[in-house]
Amino acid sequence: MNIERHSLAKELPEFKDKIHTLKMNDRHFARLFDDYHDIDHAVIRIEGGIENTSDAYLESLKKQRLQLKDQLYHILCNS
Repeated sequence: MNIERHSLAKELPEFKDKIHTLKMNDRHFARLFDDYHDIDHAVIRIEGGIENTSDAYLESLKKQRLQLKDQLYHILCNS
């Protein structure tokens, strides 16, 4: 099974350089980025069968990941 990763640089390639700069210079962005990465990693582990959990929990993680992506995108567009 091929599990799709949702790295921020892959999801928003036009902001690749800006993502790197903000990760280095904006603590709030860096924290949100780390949270996004951690949740994405958890989703990948669940979808890959490495961890078992309920469908409801998986969906809640995906919603959290999307909310974080929206927040990060907003920061990227406004900085």
